Amino acid sequence: MHCVSSKHAVMMVSFCQGALLLSLAAAMAVYADIKVDCGPDFVTLMWSEGRPQADTSLLRLGSCFPTSFSAGEAYFYVDLTDCNFRILVTGDVLLYSNDLTYVASEDSYNLAFTHPVVCAYERPKDWYSSQQIYDPVFKTYGLGDLQFTLGLMNDDFSGPAESTSFPLGSIIPIMASVVQKSHQPLLLLLEECVAATTPELHPESTMYPIISNKGCLLESVSSQSKFEPRQKSSEMRLSLQTFKFAMGDEVFIHCKLLAWDPNGLDSTKKACHFVKGHGWELLDNLAQSNLCDCCESKCKSRRQRSVASEKHGMVQKAVIGPFTITDVNS
Repeated sequence: MHCVSSKHAVMMVSFCQGALLLSLAAAMAVYADIKVDCGPDFVTLMWSEGRPQADTSLLRLGSCFPTSFSAGEAYFYVDLTDCNFRILVTGDVLLYSNDLTYVASEDSYNLAFTHPVVCAYERPKDWYSSQQIYDPVFKTYGLGDLQFTLGLMNDDFSGPAESTSFPLGSIIPIMASVVQKSHQPLLLLLEECVAATTPELHPESTMYPIISNKGCLLESVSSQSKFEPRQKSSEMRLSLQTFKFAMGDEVFIHCKLLAWDPNGLDSTKKACHFVKGHGWELLDNLAQSNLCDCCESKCKSRRQRSVASEKHGMVQKAVIGPFTITDVNS
């Protein structure tokens, strides 16, 4: 199935073998062709520019990053169950809708834009709505119409951890995510994380800082800990190398999760890790790694404001554990 929209300067509605593509004018000083294929359970989208002007790595389909990109082109191959596709039932038709967005950087002359993409299918007679069910290894927290999760994963992040015992020096894969439901696309950030010996933090709790200073991964300076490349904007994957802390005892990791406007990154809304030989780097846009400069000092916002009440995002505290760190030499 193949749908092709013309330049952004027009508005069009076209049907192609059960698929519907809506294309609207983009508030952006570039002209691009968009080709969309609506498969039985997946969507492919190709963005191509004759005169490359946009940074194609900043394109998003819902919460998903491009599957691949190059100068002037971006390609998405995604499942309909991913990227926060919205489902609308109208009679015998199922409409899967999403937004192709451009997340403009602060120093870019290109403006952010939203470009709707909709696929229409005949509604199967036995179709019914279902909600994703998370594995019990995840801790799930609801905040408004957002649902946050934090969990220990296996080595390739494809499923839950098979053990809660980690040898000293090994890697603990940790994944955080947010389900956005009817929300606009949001970027998930880990604002701070500490290891502790108690499931609740108290003044007398023994603690070990992991992420602090508004998104700086402190453990990456002296270990192999790092943020993994994003698969979705609504997920964060952390490879945390185990450290000498409460050896053999129960350990809990307490984190503050922040769902934020992708266009609102600053020195207090970021994900930074230290890369040997390069210094501090911003996970989501290397060109803006200067936002990480404050990781060596104190990261402050230009304006004081309440994150929880700010319309651009919401914050949620979460905890995982217990797990143990063992010394293989003892």
